[in-house]
Amino acid sequence: MAKSFICSGCLNLVTSAHRTSVDIGDSAKFELVDKFCYLGDMLSVDGDADAVVEARIRIGWNKFRQLVPLLTNKDMSLVMRGRLYSSCVRSCMLHGSETWLLRKENVVALQRAEMRMVRWMCGVKLKDTFPSKELRERLGIDDIALVLQQNR
Repeated sequence: MAKSFICSGCLNLVTSAHRTSVDIGDSAKFELVDKFCYLGDMLSVDGDADAVVEARIRIGWNKFRQLVPLLTNKDMSLVMRGRLYSSCVRSCMLHGSETWLLRKENVVALQRAEMRMVRWMCGVKLKDTFPSKELRERLGIDDIALVLQQNR
């Protein structure tokens, strides 16, 4: 059974693992949930960054799809596309990353999503076997793991 998200002050109020809400008086109740969105950031019971990384990757893809006509425009230089990507898409993906408790799997998920976008911008298919480093250099962007480290 999944744990419920409860603050440490409310732990002693919960007597049953099957409760779905906590009564805090004045006829107010809080629903117990495993994760929730607060100011655009996903908070989870575990305290890890899995939910927030998943949400941020989804937000990054939404922004990327909005900008696909510009990011894949052959009339625009690759460096200009890289700048546009960094300022619009990557900034959305890494918003609030200074506070994330990242594991290796989270960084890998971010790197995979970014490299799919980079390959799309460069017009390179996965089977073309271009090194990721070379594609990032063409666009003038750093590895997302390095940017995460610099943000922290």
